[in-house]
Amino acid sequence: MEHVHLAVEEDDLYSGYNDYNPTFDSDLENDESFKQAVRSSHGRRPPVSICVDGTARPMTAVRAAGYTSSLTRGSTFDPLGQSRGPAPPLEAKNEDTPEEKIKILERKVNHLIEESCMAQSTGALQLALEKAKEAGRKERALVRQREQSGNADNINLDLTYSVLLNLANQYANNEMYPEALNTYQVIVNNKMFNNAGHLKVNMANIYFKLKNYPKAIKFYRMALDQISNAHKEMRIKIVQNIGMVFVCTGQYSDAIMSYEHIMSESPNIKTGYNLTLCYYAIGDKERMKKAFQKLISVPLGISDEEKYIPSNDDAGSNMVIEAIKNDKLHQMERDLKVLAEKYIMTAAKLIAPAIETSFAAGFDWCVDMVKSSQYVELANDLEINKAITYIRQKDFNQAMETLKTFEKKDSRVKSAAATNLSFLYFLEKDYDQAKRYADLAMNADRYNPAALINKGNTVFVKQDYEKAAEFYKEALRNDSSCTEALYNLGLAYKQLNRLEEALDCFLKLHAILRDSAQVMYQLASLYELLEDPQQAIKWLMQVISVTPTDPHVLAKLGELHDGEGDKSQAFQCYSESFRYFPSNIDVIEWLGAYYIETQFCEKAIQYFERATLIQPTQVKWQLMVASCYRRSGNYQKALETYKDIHCKFPENVECLRFLVRLCTDIGLKEVQEYATKLKKVEKLKEIREQVYVSWLSHLYMCVLCADSGRSSSSSSTKGERLSARMRSLPPSSEPYDGSSPKELDASYVDPLGPQMERPKTGVKKRVEEDDFADEELGDDLLPE
Repeated sequence: MEHVHLAVEEDDLYSGYNDYNPTFDSDLENDESFKQAVRSSHGRRPPVSICVDGTARPMTAVRAAGYTSSLTRGSTFDPLGQSRGPAPPLEAKNEDTPEEKIKILERKVNHLIEESCMAQSTGALQLALEKAKEAGRKERALVRQREQSGNADNINLDLTYSVLLNLANQYANNEMYPEALNTYQVIVNNKMFNNAGHLKVNMANIYFKLKNYPKAIKFYRMALDQISNAHKEMRIKIVQNIGMVFVCTGQYSDAIMSYEHIMSESPNIKTGYNLTLCYYAIGDKERMKKAFQKLISVPLGISDEEKYIPSNDDAGSNMVIEAIKNDKLHQMERDLKVLAEKYIMTAAKLIAPAIETSFAAGFDWCVDMVKSSQYVELANDLEINKAITYIRQKDFNQAMETLKTFEKKDSRVKSAAATNLSFLYFLEKDYDQAKRYADLAMNADRYNPAALINKGNTVFVKQDYEKAAEFYKEALRNDSSCTEALYNLGLAYKQLNRLEEALDCFLKLHAILRDSAQVMYQLASLYELLEDPQQAIKWLMQVISVTPTDPHVLAKLGELHDGEGDKSQAFQCYSESFRYFPSNIDVIEWLGAYYIETQFCEKAIQYFERATLIQPTQVKWQLMVASCYRRSGNYQKALETYKDIHCKFPENVECLRFLVRLCTDIGLKEVQEYATKLKKVEKLKEIREQVYVSWLSHLYMCVLCADSGRSSSSSSTKGERLSARMRSLPPSSEPYDGSSPKELDASYVDPLGPQMERPKTGVKKRVEEDDFADEELGDDLLPE
């Protein structure tokens, strides 16, 4: 305790620091060794501190910090030296130095590479290539500048590698393959670049796109030799590419070796699928089965879906589960599972007919294999595909039998099977069965859009368009991308004369199916109904751009042009329609009339002769041929044609009239003979018309007498129908129209000659027939 001193308020806290032992004081001025040390490079004498009393002493650590027991007269306490003012500003960099110029240029090159990559990511491939080229120019200028400054040994090889690699990639993206190969070759040939051999994979990919398969295999194998076994995944991908090249060249055995190696080292779904296809190509049934078994046994590494099902009432846990279900990783897992199921289903449908004596047995084997694998749920889908295969083979009975086995399965499978059954019955026009299975499919899965569409179709054919539209709209609510429902909804609105709503449906559908000729044709039809022929023509032109050989569309386009008064465009469209389908009577008639109107009767003859071949019992086409000969001045040929027509149709009044006129003009002796026949035929026609009208009057009276004994409802209905049909007949003062459907067939030749009793016999016989019904009369007189 004797060395402990307690400080009091009056004491100086810093007292005693300047006291020192005189023993340490030395006469340095006379110390030669010290002076020698000061002059040498081994040390430097510290400055001497001066105390208040003037005695010299060595500097202490406390004194160096500015603390002292007594201040110098006139000084202030300033340990940080703030009284000296602010620090002087930093010296500005001199950008004119070679080193600074090189650094600035390097930053510009790196910035251009980044801009090129960003442009590529946004799809601006041309801009990305321009930036890559500019980066290459800047990098070469940088190398020259280093060489001029004498720093050639300090060239940044990583920057050069990045510039060349980006340039080669941009060349490849812009399909400038020769330039890309040259740039890759520059990188590969430079021994100073490490791991440049990996780029031979890129070169092989380019040769594959160019279909230079031998060089592609060569570069793939060179890359495989230069990649170490540590990069197992990359080596597997290269071997997979080699197998694909072998498939393209038809070397299936070599491709099988590559795929078998992959399946033994690191099996994956795509390789298993390709291996199955290769065995199918060479027709090896047993190995097809083994490859399919390998395919369905590939582990996917996907987590169990049950962990995403909420297991408790904890809201926080459920929110976490929902967030995990919708994240990108889970989406990737779902996509992988969908891809695997697609490959398995495709492989099964492909090999099923080939591995057994019948495709049904092959499907059964595939179903058994799938049931014992991790894809158990695909077994039912394979069974449905089996039924669809029956449909494609037109074996509808077997398809129905197969689908009916799913009526007791779970709801999803039952709904799919019932949907297909409803579709089959609808095609067979068994609408009651189609409705039954559509209801069954809807009950099993109300959110199945296909079932709702089938239900709507069964209602549509019964002309209940409002109800059909409701089913179509419900299908769209369940699946907004269901194009079938949208198309059928447009048709329903069209039948309901809600043309604007129908137009809206088909315009939406056109935005989805840009090249659908059916959709564009419906748009044209709607615009025609809306009395906008210009828009109709526009849409029909788009249909022609998709299906340029459709004769009916061409004929419709010609009709619209004709309605607009554009005869030249109409003629062009009708001519194209006739070229693709020379059997359309309406087109033939228009073309013939066009040539007659333009005074080219000789050209019209070929069209009317074509119509004669198509409808040999229609006398008007042969009369048009004779008329064309007559108008063109070829009277002899016209006379021969009329004589041929008279031989085939001896009761044709018009033919006899022209024969009389021609014979009179030419001065032939047969004129009296034809005049006599003309009078007989005209008189016979008049008698037949009178008899026909008398028969209808008599029949009307008989029906009225018979109806007087029937019920009032029945008599009222049939009386109204028959009176309506009687009102449709021409008045007695008007001549009967010989071109109407009531006229006898022009090819008919009465073997008994023109006798007055002949029509009465036919009428009497018809009245006396037991199976006579007024519906038959309606078909003859008033088509519904």
